[in-house]
Amino acid sequence: MDYFNKTERIGTLSTANKDGIVDTAVFGSPRMIDAKTVVMGLGMNRTLKNLKQNSYAVFMIMEPGKAVADWKGLRVYLKVTALATSGELLETFKANISRLVGKEAADMVQATVTFEVLEIRPLIDMGQGWERSI
Repeated sequence: MDYFNKTERIGTLSTANKDGIVDTAVFGSPRMIDAKTVVMGLGMNRTLKNLKQNSYAVFMIMEPGKAVADWKGLRVYLKVTALATSGELLETFKANISRLVGKEAADMVQATVTFEVLEIRPLIDMGQGWERSI
C-alpha cells in the first residue's frame, strides 16, 4: 500500500471494452485504501466507458533504474466492484483532488471506481510466479 500510494508517482491503467479492444491511460489518482481495495476518480472518457463494459483492469507503476533489471514497479490486477457518478464517495474524492492538485482537476472527475485487488506482481518478474495471487 505504501508503495502504491506514494504521492509522487504516476502509472498507467489498462482496460479493454467488451470486444477486447485495449486502451491504456496515464493516471496519478488511484489510491489503495486497504490491501484489497483501490479507488480512483475518472472523467467521462474511454477508460470509464471500457470499465462499464468490462470490469477487469491493470494498473502499472514504473520507477526507472540504471538498467532495466533495476527498475522498480508493480502490476496491480483489478476488478470493478462499484462505479458511482454521484454520492458521498465521489464528492469526498473530488474534494481531496481539489486540495491536492486544484479545482480544475477536481472538476474533471465525473465518477469514482472502486476495484478489488485480484493480484499484485512486480514490474519485472523474469517469468517466475506468473500464477501468483494475493
